[in-house]
Amino acid sequence: MFMLRNVSKFLFGDTSKESIIEIPQGQLYLVRPLSPKGYSELIFKDAAATIRRTGQEFQYQLVVQRAYEEGEEELADDEDEQGASDSLDKDEKVFLLDQGLHFRVEAREGGSKILAWNDLSGDAGDLFEFVCDPSVPADKVSTFELAAWQCQYERKYRTSAQRATEQELQEFSFKEEKSIPAASPIASPVKSRAHSVVSAGESAAAMARDVEYSRSKGLIKPVGEGEERTVAPPSAAQPEAKEILAKEKAELHLFDFPSGTFILQDPNVVATVSEVGTWQYWLQISGEDKEWLGQAVVADINPVFNFEYLSFIFNHYGEDGSAYSWLLRFKDQATEERFQEGLMQALWEQLNEMKWTKVKENDREYVLDAFQDLTMEDAETEEQEEAEAESEDEEEEEQDEGQRSEHYDSDEEQEDVITRDDDGNVNSQLAVGYKQDRSFVVRGSKIGVFKHTPDNNLEFSTNISKVETPKGKLFSPKKVMLHAEDRNMILQNGDDPHSLYRMDLEYGKVVDEWKVHDDIPVTTFAPENKFAQMTSAQPFIGVSQNALYRIDPRLAGAKLVDADLKQYASKNDFSAVATTEKGYIAVASNKGDIRMFDRLGINAKTHIPALGEPIIGLDVSADGRWVLATCRTYLLLIDSLQKGGKNEGKLGFERSFAKDSKPQPRRLGLTPAHVAQFQHETKKPISFTPARFNTGVDSQETSIVTATGPFIITWSLKKVIAGRKDPYTIKRYAEDVMADNFRFGSDKNVIVALPNEVNMVAKRTFQKPTRESIAGPPVTPSRRSTRWGSRLGRDDIVNSPY
Repeated sequence: MFMLRNVSKFLFGDTSKESIIEIPQGQLYLVRPLSPKGYSELIFKDAAATIRRTGQEFQYQLVVQRAYEEGEEELADDEDEQGASDSLDKDEKVFLLDQGLHFRVEAREGGSKILAWNDLSGDAGDLFEFVCDPSVPADKVSTFELAAWQCQYERKYRTSAQRATEQELQEFSFKEEKSIPAASPIASPVKSRAHSVVSAGESAAAMARDVEYSRSKGLIKPVGEGEERTVAPPSAAQPEAKEILAKEKAELHLFDFPSGTFILQDPNVVATVSEVGTWQYWLQISGEDKEWLGQAVVADINPVFNFEYLSFIFNHYGEDGSAYSWLLRFKDQATEERFQEGLMQALWEQLNEMKWTKVKENDREYVLDAFQDLTMEDAETEEQEEAEAESEDEEEEEQDEGQRSEHYDSDEEQEDVITRDDDGNVNSQLAVGYKQDRSFVVRGSKIGVFKHTPDNNLEFSTNISKVETPKGKLFSPKKVMLHAEDRNMILQNGDDPHSLYRMDLEYGKVVDEWKVHDDIPVTTFAPENKFAQMTSAQPFIGVSQNALYRIDPRLAGAKLVDADLKQYASKNDFSAVATTEKGYIAVASNKGDIRMFDRLGINAKTHIPALGEPIIGLDVSADGRWVLATCRTYLLLIDSLQKGGKNEGKLGFERSFAKDSKPQPRRLGLTPAHVAQFQHETKKPISFTPARFNTGVDSQETSIVTATGPFIITWSLKKVIAGRKDPYTIKRYAEDVMADNFRFGSDKNVIVALPNEVNMVAKRTFQKPTRESIAGPPVTPSRRSTRWGSRLGRDDIVNSPY
């Protein structure tokens, strides 16, 4: 009984994960043994079977989702953009997990494993069959079956299955059913069956083996000749402990860079989290014979807990800045929960300089949930990697033929390839046009203008060589925003936080200075709604450290609209703001919390607690469903749609969440192993640029883009929401990425500003993160000595309309 309940905790304990368990590879058939329509039909050639939560308690779905072959998803996405928006039905089959399905599992001679269930909408005898790929372990299938039984139990009895006995679950085992007919009419059905309730010990062992599952998928490769295993660095000296927050036994594994896998270092260590000073905390891992490592508890350790695998993965840094990735594996869930509580308490208090005990219970649960949502990497086969590599080589050649990069030298007397200015300035900001199909790149007190060509490249258009106030004072914009149909640009001078400037882009000069308020500064600003810059609307949203307000340039005198001012007595330290298509407002802070408003001048409808790190960037999907926050070492994706209670179906912008209900955060980050590999290459810590959704009028958000160091990274929103194991891809450059964003109206092309280059790159050229793609060779944008488009002479730049 206890063992079974423990398995249930593994499967159902992490409620922040929509996906409970997944079989990542197989084929889906519809079999009609008695029908004249045909014996069997292959529905999905390559698919994944998942058990997922729904928005209703005790209701679960069996979902079979199609996996695309190389190039297929691009074609499907193109069809979607042309109006085939109902593609979900052809991409996945969804079944409510009910006893009427007669869900069962069969193991056949030769080792094949079949999941089967009745087609309730078909003819008598019709059923669906999911034929598992041979690489899927038998333990995985047994655990999947157990999860299905528990879901059906909860639906029927409307109570948790964690206390259900094995005998009670047998009600949902249909072992008396006749044998599952073969999906192919050529083969005859085999009568052997495998029905067994998995014990907790067997399930835990199966889940532990899942950590090594990527071996069978081709990600883990043998160490090459001459390559040495990664060796742990010497442990730092442990400071004197004032208080012990957690002390637990575990196994210790170290990520090996050459082989790409975690290697067992010590089967019996003690992991201790202790307070060593004022808001200072320490993680020490000790073996029987040696001290393995000592590490200050800070955000850069990138902690991730996974209760499915009973593991805690984190990063550790040597004195020379080198990064290592470690894994602790605990004996049971209770042990890991105690350790998690202690570690997260230390990290929270270190970041917030506030005692964990003062945090509300719901907020503590929110923080803990956010740091345990790890999906293990799902590797490709070697053949797929080679095919992708060949494809990417071809793509790169095509891209290099058309894509251009530029620095902002307005003197065209000489053909040149010099890409660095004598003043030492580099590209710093990127503004992508919505209306005029232009991109603007800030470089010191210059702004480069680039045209988006029909073949998805950039063409240098012109250079605004001097950004200066109406009084003639030169300045470097701290922040820029396109405005009024992309004809104007609003600029902020970091030396004057109480004023903003309007540049007329047709003339390339600042024509207005707007005094916002004498006492309330401008920390940041955003359009009044998501697509306001496509219209001639003048007002926009402004934020100070403790106030949210509307700015209307048409007002005489100060431009702040007093009637739309919401000012807080305490210092909230607001840092970022974003708006939806309807004008709902999300505001984030350096404390790490987020507030949601349906309009200005009132209290927030929803307050999302802080995880600890400052939020440096914020974006919102056009419909307000998804809020995307950027912290230095991770992103937060928050679903604002309420799925229960009296406000079911409403957004957090429109109605407050119930006290016992908070939107579940999805913490998007690189896996600790990838973090270690990134930092092994760059010798720099992770530091994300503000992440963005792709966006466009009447188009859905499908992707997220950000960058850290020389790596640009995109997440598939669909894969993230589905809990898929391979949600992000990367591209490496020779220099750091300074700014990035999607081309407006598409998720296929990303505009990238490097220190001295500007490029548009096809998203399909991004690669899955592997040892090879992380290590390089990095992409070096082509530098040509040809004349760029319509570049003008030094005296002609400013007054030339583009």
